[in-house]
Amino acid sequence: MKIIFMGTPDFAVKSLEAIINENHDVSAVITKKDMPKGRGYKKVPSPIKVFAKSKNIKVLQPDNLKSEETIDALHKISPDIIVVAAYGKILPTNILNLPKFGCINVHASILPKYRGAAPIAWSIIKGEKKTGITIMQMDEGLDTGDIILQKKINISSDDNEASLRRKLSFIGADCIKKVLKDLGKNLIVEKKKQDNFLASFAPIINKKISYINWEKKATEIHNLIRGLNPWPCARTTLNKKLLKIHQAKVNNKSGLPGNIISTKPLLIGCASGSLEILKLQLENKKIMTSSEFICGNNVDGYRLI
Repeated sequence: MKIIFMGTPDFAVKSLEAIINENHDVSAVITKKDMPKGRGYKKVPSPIKVFAKSKNIKVLQPDNLKSEETIDALHKISPDIIVVAAYGKILPTNILNLPKFGCINVHASILPKYRGAAPIAWSIIKGEKKTGITIMQMDEGLDTGDIILQKKINISSDDNEASLRRKLSFIGADCIKKVLKDLGKNLIVEKKKQDNFLASFAPIINKKISYINWEKKATEIHNLIRGLNPWPCARTTLNKKLLKIHQAKVNNKSGLPGNIISTKPLLIGCASGSLEILKLQLENKKIMTSSEFICGNNVDGYRLI
């Protein structure tokens, strides 16, 4: 099959790799513009662009998907299908209707739950026990199209956003491979309508949601820490300095919310139970274990806010 692949982050790379390994004709890859990163704000290509270039695949980075230039370029390729995996932009109708088999999306949740930009992070933050991959026939809505294939996996209590994203990238690759194989053999691919009544949303993650409210249960705060690792990291303040919490686990010991109730181990009181901090990062310092932190900081009896 002649395919255009649209994606941006590392999550999408495994799906593109699987498609290439199945000997499909990936005629072009479309990804977002190179983004400035780091202290020098040097522009960095997306993981998908780096991978596509390594395979000598044509890369397009249009500013506007609705422009005549972009539409003409896609018409010239004349793909059988467009495969989308975390591209980061909503596709206009004239692109959705362009290929023979339309556009299909590799989405990292069990739709209709967690439609939107950050389904992996929100599934952890909300304390879900399961998540998975949905292959969906795209329409004009936000992840509202018909379901083609779904596969569920368990969310481990040790999973953070990075580890779960990696697991789902492999599941997504297997799922898209199967769907494309069926389409290529002209097999009937059954589709199921989503129940909009059951829909929930996963908006883009930002730093505003990263501040810990110690008046919440330890389990809720633990989920926030996991869901925001590696970015932007759950954060609090200690003695007027920013403190990022990279890893923790729930403890049954009780104490006043936000209070450091023990330093060996480092326990912080919550509304219910407490959190044992395993890895943290004080403002302008490197990530360290709690024992390393305690060795250099006398915080016994302090309160986090």
